[in-house]
Amino acid sequence: MINVATGCRHGCKFCYVPSTPAIDSRDEMLGEKAGVEDPQRDWGDYLLYRDDLPERVHEGLQNTDFEEEWKVTRRGRGVVMLSSGTDCYQDRRAAQITRGVIRELVEENIPVRVLSRSPNLTRDIDLFREADGLVAVGTSIPSFDASLVDALEPNAPSPMARWEALDELFRADVPRFVSFSPTYPTMDQDEIREALSWFAAIDPDVVFHEPMNPRGANFEMCLEATREAGYNDVAEELERIHDHDEWAKYAIEHIKLVREIAKEHFDRLHIHSWPDQKLIESATGEQEDLLNEIVRDVSPEVFASAGRF
Repeated sequence: MINVATGCRHGCKFCYVPSTPAIDSRDEMLGEKAGVEDPQRDWGDYLLYRDDLPERVHEGLQNTDFEEEWKVTRRGRGVVMLSSGTDCYQDRRAAQITRGVIRELVEENIPVRVLSRSPNLTRDIDLFREADGLVAVGTSIPSFDASLVDALEPNAPSPMARWEALDELFRADVPRFVSFSPTYPTMDQDEIREALSWFAAIDPDVVFHEPMNPRGANFEMCLEATREAGYNDVAEELERIHDHDEWAKYAIEHIKLVREIAKEHFDRLHIHSWPDQKLIESATGEQEDLLNEIVRDVSPEVFASAGRF
C-alpha cells in the first residue's frame, strides 16, 4: 500500500484510518505541522502531502530484488494499492504525486490498484491505458442515496459523479472495479439490487463489498452525522449494530444478500466480499464455512496475466 498524503479532505465519518497507528501515533507531528488537536474529530480538515514520494518509490524500486524480496503467497504476488489511507486524486497536488508514483511502478511492470472517490481520476485515462492492463481503477459507492452519502461523506463527490467517472473508464476500456462499501444497515434488497444494476452497466472486473463496521470513535461520528441530517432511522440502526451480535447478524446477512442478488440478477458481476476477521471469529457452522470460503476467493482481475506477476 502507498499513500500519497497523511490525512484526507473528504472527511468520511465511517473512515477507520484516523484510528490506525498511521494517524493515531502522529498526534505531535500533526499538531505541529497542521494544527490538528484531535486527529479523529478533525478528520477532513488536514492533509500533509508527500511531494517527494515518486522519487522515493523510484529509489526503492532500484534497490529491490523482486524475485527475492517481493511478497509471495500461495495465491501469487502482491498488487500495490493506491491509496488505502487517503484519496489519491482528491485534488490537483495529490493527483500529481499519484501520477508520478504510477509511472514509476508500471515502468517496473508492477500491478497497481487505484482507489478514489474523485472524478479527477479520469484525467489520467491515457496513463492508465498506456499501462496495458497493469493498472485497475475504481471508486467507492456505498449507496446512490445522495443526501445520505453526503451526510456521511461531507466533502466527497456525489455517488453519481463517481459512477460517471467509472462510465468514462468503461468507454475508454480501462480495467475498473467498484468498492461497494460500506453498505448501510438500512439498505434492503431493492436498494442493493438497484446499486448492483448501476454497477453492472459499467461492466467492472470485480465489485468489492464490505458491510459497515461500527468500530472506534468513527462510530459516534456516524451517529451524530445521521441524526443532524435527519436520518433517524439510520441512526437507530447504527445504534442497534453497535452490539456485536447484532452487527455480526447484519454483516453476514448483507454479505449473503449482495452475493445472492448478483448471482440471481447480474451473472456477469463478480462479488469479492471483505469479511472482517472479528466477524469470521464470531461465526459458526455454515456461516463460518461461507466466510472462510470467501476469504480464500481470489479477485478475477487481470493482474495474473500482466507484467511480472
